[in-house]
Amino acid sequence: MSLLDNTQLALESAMSGSMLRQSVLANDLANANTPNFRPEDVNFQQTLAGAMASGQSPTSVTFTPFTENVVNSADGNGVNSDAVNAQIAANGLLYQDLTEIAAKREGILTTAMNATTSA
Repeated sequence: MSLLDNTQLALESAMSGSMLRQSVLANDLANANTPNFRPEDVNFQQTLAGAMASGQSPTSVTFTPFTENVVNSADGNGVNSDAVNAQIAANGLLYQDLTEIAAKREGILTTAMNATTSA
């Protein structure tokens, strides 16, 4: 039996997906001046929600980047630097929220375990 429930496992999986998305978005930004570069993204929230709705374990979810078929400049590059910077900021805040929630839940579990051992 695992001490971690599905909610905690989903939080950890979402943190993993958010880290992957941050890496993908940073790569997009790094290639903002590369001719014919197509940006990628990761929709980890929808992927995780769909997996959990179908009864799949959060630990078995695989997040896969997808290529966006857009062109934003004459050289064929599809990166919109302003939009990517905003996505990086939003994703960073989401990751921070996820880690805070996961830490608080682990703290509750630790407190509960200590309360039962000291009684």
